[in-house]
Amino acid sequence: MRGVKKFGPAFAQETTIPLCEAGVHACKPGRETEISKESVKMAIANDITHTNARRFRSFIRYITWPVLMIACVWMTHLGISKDQPIIYFNITYFSLALIICVLERIMPHEECWLKSDGQIVADLGHTVLSKIPAQIWAGLIILGILEVAGNDGGVLWPKSWHPAIQVIFGLLVAEFGLYWAHRFAHQWPFLWRFHAVHHSVVRLWFVNTGRFHIMDAMVSISLGQAMLLIAGAPEFVMLWTAMLTPFIGFLTHCNIDMRFGLLSYIFNTPELHRWHHSRSKEEGNTNYGENFMLWDQLFGTFFNPPRRPSPNIGIGDFMPQSFWGQLKCPFVWDRQQAETHNNEASSMNNLAAKKPKI
Repeated sequence: MRGVKKFGPAFAQETTIPLCEAGVHACKPGRETEISKESVKMAIANDITHTNARRFRSFIRYITWPVLMIACVWMTHLGISKDQPIIYFNITYFSLALIICVLERIMPHEECWLKSDGQIVADLGHTVLSKIPAQIWAGLIILGILEVAGNDGGVLWPKSWHPAIQVIFGLLVAEFGLYWAHRFAHQWPFLWRFHAVHHSVVRLWFVNTGRFHIMDAMVSISLGQAMLLIAGAPEFVMLWTAMLTPFIGFLTHCNIDMRFGLLSYIFNTPELHRWHHSRSKEEGNTNYGENFMLWDQLFGTFFNPPRRPSPNIGIGDFMPQSFWGQLKCPFVWDRQQAETHNNEASSMNNLAAKKPKI
């Protein structure tokens, strides 16, 4: 009598029952098929276990982003309430980096992005070089805003609103400037040559979150802070805005397999930012928001199709692989683009990540 291997490879020989009696599968007329009761129980138990494991993994994917973001918000609140924002910011910043580093290895979105692209020195170099002068510049702007508006805000600021609502409003006001700075950087050729340093990466992971040319970073910060200056934001709103934006940036660039659902219609998530790094201009010239997607929704640049983006990201323009070459490239852009074929071996495009064959 022939057995059926529908539920598993193991079949007992001692006690068997017809499949139709087990309620598993209707017996064919004239052919009685038997299977072990114990095998059926084990198969059902294994199926339940696998189903529960899939549900648990799905649950983890959905809660990872909001849990990490809520933790960052809570630490920011503690730092500001205890009048130690810098200390709490750095503790949170480096803790988040460590957590993301581990999660990228445990549950990566793209396996091919785990492979080194040889750009870690350039990534860190741009991060340090752009962040230090940019933060000094941002600090000077904040001091200027406080000088004009005072610690409690200017006359235009809605001081009667709940502090939490004021923070959200401040983020949206700054976002307006950040959105247009980012969009201009893609649409104006002169600004693109600086922003191309960031988009030349061939993989997304937390280390190249801050990979911006110093000129690109200065323009972005200036427009974002200018919006707060015009609105007359108070000191605590300035602090919240300055502290939360880097955390969201970390989470946006990470290579972690997560699910977002409706969150992607509100916040800038990795799901959206992967499309922004597409080699296709139709896909890449979208999702300009830094923190929120409100202005993308209003100005028609929101993009989130129901398919998986290609892991082969980057730009079509020439960009050197070396840190110093990337710093210099925007200033000699036309000449270097004309000599692309002669410099092909040293181009960032030569590092393009390929999705492994299955």
